[in-house]
Amino acid sequence: MKTDQLPLTETIFYLLLVFTEPTYGYLAIKKIEELSLGNVRIAAGTMYGAIENLLKAKMITQVSSVEERRKVYHITDYGRQILTNEVHRMKHCTALWDEMGEKK
Repeated sequence: MKTDQLPLTETIFYLLLVFTEPTYGYLAIKKIEELSLGNVRIAAGTMYGAIENLLKAKMITQVSSVEERRKVYHITDYGRQILTNEVHRMKHCTALWDEMGEKK
């Protein structure tokens, strides 16, 4: 399991999650707010900086779009593996809580 990128920040986790479907930046902002029940709000500047970092890390890629002015991004196989590893890491953490933390 590749763990050099873990743990993911909450922002990066949600970005990889929404980019499992081809999505453009503004729609990703709205989806993240909805998925997080309003707990995570990403400003446009933060979004586009994070997209640049994810592109450089090869976790997402730009894909063709029917609308020229919108840049659409999609998770790469590498990004999906990192996201999967993070989900497994979080499941392990919650299992520990279920096993130990609730006893007290």
